[in-house]
Amino acid sequence: RWQNWASEHTVNQKLNPFSEDFDYEYSMSTRLRRGEEGYGRPKEGSKTAERAKRAEQHIHREIDDMCFIIRTMADPDPDGYTRVTFGDLFDRYVRISDKVVGILMRARKHGKVDFEGEMLWQGRDDGVIITL
Repeated sequence: RWQNWASEHTVNQKLNPFSEDFDYEYSMSTRLRRGEEGYGRPKEGSKTAERAKRAEQHIHREIDDMCFIIRTMADPDPDGYTRVTFGDLFDRYVRISDKVVGILMRARKHGKVDFEGEMLWQGRDDGVIITL
C-alpha cells in the first residue's frame, strides 16, 4: 500500500509544475487534447466534478423557474408558443434574481427560449420578444 502511494506521488510530482521533479515532456505527453474524451472536464469522482454537477443542477432549476414565470405572464399563442417582451420579463424576474440576462442566455443555449440578438440590455432591448 505504501509503495503504491509512493509510486503515485512520484508520478504526481512529475506532473506538478511547482515541484522540483516536474517533467515538462512527460506532462505534455499525458495531457488531454481538444476533442479527446474528458478534455475540459474535471476528473470523475473529484470534488471539482461534484461542484460542477451541483452548479449545473442549480442552473437548470433557475432556467425552469424563469420558464415558469414566462408561462404565468402570458397565455400561449395559437401556435403553442408563449411570448413576452424582455422589458416585462426583466421587471418581473429581477425581483427573483438579478441574473436575468445570464439565465436567458443559458436557457437559449439549452433550447428553452429564443430571442433575437446576442445580448440583451435593459432599456435598449425592452421591446425584444422572448419566445418560450
